[in-house]
Amino acid sequence: MRSKVISALLLVALIGWGATLLVLAKEKRPDVPKPVLTVDKSPVSDGASVAITSYADVIEVVQPAVVSVYSTKIVATKIATDPIAQLFGAPPDQTRERKEEGLGSGVIVTNDGYIITNNHVVEGADALSVLLPDDREYQAVLIGSDPKTDIAVIKIEAGDLPTITLADSDKLRVGDVVFAVGNPLGVGQTVTMGIVSAKGRNKLGLLENVAGYEDFIQTDAAINMGNSGGALVDAKGRLVGINSAIVSTTKGNIGIGFAIPVNLASSIMHSLIETGTVARGSLGVGAETLTPEFAESLNLPKSTKGVVINNVTPDGPADKAGLHLTDVIEGVNGHAVSALEDLRLRIAQSPPDSTVSLSVIRDGSKMAIDVVLGRLDEKPNELLAGVDVAPITAERRRVLGMDSRVTGLEITNVSEDSPYAGYLVPNIAIVEINRTAVSDFAGAKSLFHEGRNLLLVYYRGQYRYLTVRLP
Repeated sequence: MRSKVISALLLVALIGWGATLLVLAKEKRPDVPKPVLTVDKSPVSDGASVAITSYADVIEVVQPAVVSVYSTKIVATKIATDPIAQLFGAPPDQTRERKEEGLGSGVIVTNDGYIITNNHVVEGADALSVLLPDDREYQAVLIGSDPKTDIAVIKIEAGDLPTITLADSDKLRVGDVVFAVGNPLGVGQTVTMGIVSAKGRNKLGLLENVAGYEDFIQTDAAINMGNSGGALVDAKGRLVGINSAIVSTTKGNIGIGFAIPVNLASSIMHSLIETGTVARGSLGVGAETLTPEFAESLNLPKSTKGVVINNVTPDGPADKAGLHLTDVIEGVNGHAVSALEDLRLRIAQSPPDSTVSLSVIRDGSKMAIDVVLGRLDEKPNELLAGVDVAPITAERRRVLGMDSRVTGLEITNVSEDSPYAGYLVPNIAIVEINRTAVSDFAGAKSLFHEGRNLLLVYYRGQYRYLTVRLP
């Protein structure tokens, strides 16, 4: 009986203590306004809108213009013979050839046979063929390719071909419905549906090995092997992108696919058709993405987005237009620039000698500056085909043990496919070209002429003459 009384008293005490805490908490809590929420309780469909039950009419127009691209290349494999066996009459090293076949997709953009596809679909191919959805097959020729954007243009000899209409990919919005059309895994033409998941994906590293220009549309429309080079179209059946790659842990579709915006693809296409190469514009500046801390040091709001100039090439396009160090570029031709990748892409998409309008902030004041672009040199250190050079610095003299009297340019790299790979190697110093002393890169470049050229070089403590022949 006594224990029951004690338990009851403890329970009462606990309840009282809890109530006291609640009262104290209520008294100490400041007045908080009641949250105001935006609520829309209406159904997704208002009953008046016509529900879309099929996109068949849209896709029906697109399908004839999306083709399969077949590539064939001959790969030579060297089979080494044991040197000991050769002493007993075995034949020397043999070369075995095998045929590799590849599959991708493409999009017919003109009725006389120009087709956009991916560079990686046609790269290294010895023969290309195109199969249309109506089973017509044609041999194709490569017009040109651009590894830096993964775009290639091929052509078939035919007329009155079905084509696709191009949209303005700058006007795409995240959430727009899109369709991927191509020939995945060789099963035949396939259409998948999704949305635009993101825009402006430029830090994926998919084109890292060629220092490319990434500006991908991300979509969850299923893309698999064989879809490369195919069409990404909008709900009106217009081409908005060229399917290019996926990110996957399984080597198959997991809903993260990427397409090259059609605005970029079409500009590359026009350049390849007209010139066979891609000429990109150059601004002639060094720059970096503006950080909140850097913005604050320039007396700008920390929220300011843009690219700050940290170097101006003397007598270059920016210098001639009057751009200064610490100028902040926040737009190109009306398009916002928030990172260095944005500026690099916008300028590279503009052809040399074209005029771009830059939105600039200088000392807190906004202004517009027009710049006539130069031509971007994709290989700024290439003195000869496949041969890169650099000025000889004091540090390099120390490392290589060069005499202090040696002047000129040091060979830093020679690519395997360079026509000069047989006798020019890294660490050679080029002292003279055609009996004229070498002082800088531009001067050295101007000393070469067609035919035979005489080089005085310094290598491992000795001077010697070499001849190189330019085509």
